[in-house]
Amino acid sequence: MNPDRRRAVAWASAAIITVLAVSGCTAAAEPSAPPPSAAAGAPVLNANFADPDLVEVDGTYFAYATNDNNRNVQVASSTDLVDWEVLPDALPDLPSWVIPGKTWAPEVTRLADDSFVMYFTATNFAPTLQCIGVATASDPAGPFTVQGDAMIICPEDEGGAIDASTVVIDGVLHLVWKNDGNCCDLDTWIQVAPLTSDGLGVTGDPIRIVKQTEVWEGDLIEAPTIVARGSGLVLLYSANAYGGDRYAVGAATAASIDGPWTKEKGPILSTDGSGGLYRGPGGQDLVVGLNGKDYLVFHGWDKDYTYRGLHVAEAEWDADVPRIVVPK
Repeated sequence: MNPDRRRAVAWASAAIITVLAVSGCTAAAEPSAPPPSAAAGAPVLNANFADPDLVEVDGTYFAYATNDNNRNVQVASSTDLVDWEVLPDALPDLPSWVIPGKTWAPEVTRLADDSFVMYFTATNFAPTLQCIGVATASDPAGPFTVQGDAMIICPEDEGGAIDASTVVIDGVLHLVWKNDGNCCDLDTWIQVAPLTSDGLGVTGDPIRIVKQTEVWEGDLIEAPTIVARGSGLVLLYSANAYGGDRYAVGAATAASIDGPWTKEKGPILSTDGSGGLYRGPGGQDLVVGLNGKDYLVFHGWDKDYTYRGLHVAEAEWDADVPRIVVPK
């Protein structure tokens, strides 16, 4: 969910060059073999690694995920999207105002000065809501250090905020998130606001772009990823209850961030649509492989629904919407 990821698949404008995010840096000239999951439907990291964010720095991919394995933010590295090394906690120290054990859905972006900023979801002690905080590091593997003494996005009247990502719009880095309205019988809106030049806060009022409207989405949409494609924008999002087969990935398109946004009629990745290869897929991200192909990165449940592994599946474009190439 980072700006250069969009450039990596040849979508983003030249403005992204001035705000370097990680996943779209130039890859090595010799491509590696495609991820085995593209052929077999198996996870490339067969452990609990939910809500993945994937970035690339100088030929190495870094994948970040929701807390588990005694880590506040999980991180693993790979040079080929196939073999992964699990690294130490990317966010080892939490501030006193955050409840331990509830850090979710990290997003890491590389800034123009080659520093790294992480936007993470965590639960406040007061108010007891999930909200978005910010941390920085000089290395993509961390350790990241939380900045400030409060969350940067925490709308109490909207149920809090979760699932941050970033996108460059008109040369300005923006934060994208979902208000956590399903906690409180409220709508869940995907929202966007410009970030300050140092990436440590938002400036201006957020724009609401889409909310849950389709039957398949259930009571919520979340996990937004916005990418530039051609002259417009593509939003990918997850929807429905994450704990089972109904969780799936949707898409919407617009000419500009202000909309109007047009949703696809159904999910672009789902349990049924994949023939059961991917169970409750979601928390998606996009990346280019060293072979030059585009891949959707997401989590999916194991067959016993006990953990969500990391999947990498080849994507092909149907007009402005990516579609998974379902392995035969």
